[in-house]
Amino acid sequence: MDLELLSDPDTYVSLLTLTAMEVVLGIDNIVFISILTGKLPEAEQPKARRLGLSLALIFRLGLLAALSWIMRLTTPLFTAFGFGFSGRQLILLAGGLFLVAKSTHEIYAKIELEPSEAALGRGGRASFGLILLQIVALDMVFSLDSVITAVGMAQALGVMMAAVVIAVLLMLAFAGTISDFVHRYPSMKVLALSFLLLIGVMLVAEGLGQHVSKAYIYFAMGFSLVVELLNIRLRKRSRRAASS
Repeated sequence: MDLELLSDPDTYVSLLTLTAMEVVLGIDNIVFISILTGKLPEAEQPKARRLGLSLALIFRLGLLAALSWIMRLTTPLFTAFGFGFSGRQLILLAGGLFLVAKSTHEIYAKIELEPSEAALGRGGRASFGLILLQIVALDMVFSLDSVITAVGMAQALGVMMAAVVIAVLLMLAFAGTISDFVHRYPSMKVLALSFLLLIGVMLVAEGLGQHVSKAYIYFAMGFSLVVELLNIRLRKRSRRAASS
């Protein structure tokens, strides 16, 4: 950023706003990474979370550095069923379908299978490399969404890059806490998977050219989270009353 940008108050307002938006957009990425890394041995989980979020940072900075290529992703590549598909739509469609399939599978394993059956179905301990590969696949989709939002909210490349770096550093700081919270309460993990399923459906809709306002998605997620937190508190009070 040049001196003119540094002396402009609008730069800092834009940086703060964009950082907050990047953190909000990154929550689904943290949840996804937390659920995947939960399959690894406990000692490997922090390393996998750090690697996953570091890769997200690399993808986002790389995409910001290739803004001209990003803009070309909106050009239709081919037409099918009377609808033109661009590179961006294909990426969102593939990522959405992957997220829907992955979330559905995880919800089924969590609810329908016994713990021993779920472990057997996964072949015992999950492979670190396989988990990292799945994180990379979704990092690409989440990074594309994040960068497109950044481009729409700020004009200066330096501001966009600074906001992305700050947001990922904040996510790195709190990823462990969020992961522990998700895994401490089984119902919260199912709720998190439901969030990812909802986001997957939204990505599929976006890939098919049907815009869905993220405000509705985040409101539904926030409302569900508040209800579940109240349920957790109520269950704790019930257990304390029963034991006294």
